[in-house]
Amino acid sequence: MKKENILLWGLVALFAVMMSIPFLIPHTGLIALFGIVPLLCMERIADLNGKKHVWIYHYTAFVLWNAITTFWVCNATIGGGIFAVLANSLQMSLVFGLFRLSKRKFTGSLPYIFLAIAWIAWERFYFDAEISWPWLVLGNSFARTTWAIQWYEITGTLGGSLWIWACNLGLFGLLVSLSDGRIIGWNWKAKTAALGGYAILLTCPVIVSAIIGKEYKDSMDSKEELPVLIVQPNIDPYNKFQAMTQDQQNALLEGQMASALKGRKADSTAGPLLVLAPETFTSDIICGDYPRSRTWRRFTSFLRDYPGVNLIFGASSYDYIESSERPSHTAREMKEELWLESHNSALVVDGTGRTGIFHKSRLVVAVEQTPYPAIFCKIDDMLGGVMGRCVGQDEITLLEVKGTDGQTIPVGCAVCYESVYGEYYTDYVRKGARAMTIITNDAWWGNTPGYRQHLSYASLRAIETRRAIARCANTGISAIIAPSGEIIQPTPWWEPAVIESSIPLRDDITFYVSHGDITGRVCTFVFLLLLLALCVRFVTKR
Repeated sequence: MKKENILLWGLVALFAVMMSIPFLIPHTGLIALFGIVPLLCMERIADLNGKKHVWIYHYTAFVLWNAITTFWVCNATIGGGIFAVLANSLQMSLVFGLFRLSKRKFTGSLPYIFLAIAWIAWERFYFDAEISWPWLVLGNSFARTTWAIQWYEITGTLGGSLWIWACNLGLFGLLVSLSDGRIIGWNWKAKTAALGGYAILLTCPVIVSAIIGKEYKDSMDSKEELPVLIVQPNIDPYNKFQAMTQDQQNALLEGQMASALKGRKADSTAGPLLVLAPETFTSDIICGDYPRSRTWRRFTSFLRDYPGVNLIFGASSYDYIESSERPSHTAREMKEELWLESHNSALVVDGTGRTGIFHKSRLVVAVEQTPYPAIFCKIDDMLGGVMGRCVGQDEITLLEVKGTDGQTIPVGCAVCYESVYGEYYTDYVRKGARAMTIITNDAWWGNTPGYRQHLSYASLRAIETRRAIARCANTGISAIIAPSGEIIQPTPWWEPAVIESSIPLRDDITFYVSHGDITGRVCTFVFLLLLLALCVRFVTKR
């Protein structure tokens, strides 16, 4: 193998490792500020040496990065994991390929600006796409380095993506100037300006974060609080009904609650308390006909002895529809003129029988959701119905926690994968959520980085909205997340556990919640302008 080939493949590997480390090792997010430089160097060296088929190098780089950070998806579905890695890498590679195309018509630094803008525009689009897997959005690199990104309350996660691109391009520009010898000819003022500007680019966001973070150092202190009880039952989802019946699972959860609530039994003067159980705890909920559910009957009966206690739990729920024709593309036929639509839901109940329900809207492609149902549901029917067909809500609704004194506390409940979507998540707060909950089941991935990454993304959501989060996971990690993003009282992995705590109730609205993803919208607009200019230059052959 030629020396230049060894160098190119080495840079590919270095990029993949450097960009993976922030997602795998806590407190290493700042590495992402330099992690793209090897890829940019690879591309430049390949061009200087007249290499053809450069896409092989950058596609391989993205495959390695995706594989190292998200290999754990294969624990749940091998085919889905491989597809996620290859498809996500392909999209990244297409963005990079567009950058290489722009170098034919743009000169100087403009192609690199185009690359950064195009990448962020793609990330923005990816959040709203029908087929969506935004796990490796660049701004997520800081999920376990929250001390450096307290300003996410202004920009959201894509602000972090912009910072990463700016720092990487700045360093790459300095390296190019050094390798070309141009920097030697600069006077001291130019050198000072270049190095000083880059230093400011690196440090200023950290300084701003420290200033903003002081306000939230004691962010769990509040005049108003909601007591919470988080119950982690630790049920193996792969052996859920083989090892235990639903009644046995209900008894397990009830026993954990009874042990923790014994001091509140029959106390009619006690204030509101929220008990949190994990995602898809039961599968016997019929929407609009809750008494048909043995789980619902058991929990509401149990809660009669505990005034003011509200239970939020996850459920696979169903709508039965009588119709001579298929009512929707996602409906499955049960028997003649009877159809079923399924949901991944969160329910809140109390001892009075009051019930609120929310259907998860950001659904996992293929596993829970059939994308473009008008097309793919027909294909899925021919395959025997192998894909999930859950139906979500068009708009977010809140769940209400009620006390014996009539006090009502609006609470948002993000179900599992929804906590990855920053701007979507802000809708809970815009609709009035004073605190947030997340219910999830991360056991599908086993003891891999997957559940730790998922937990860390909740810290980003807490910073963006400045709402504390009570997080309940079936097998771990359950925790309290402060408005500063700090993870408090994390439970062990794969152990039954109970967290007794309280979360502050807040009414303030952050800039990001109020104005949305301005960074993404601006970058998308600039990208479209640059893309139009590029098309014009190709058409006019300028």
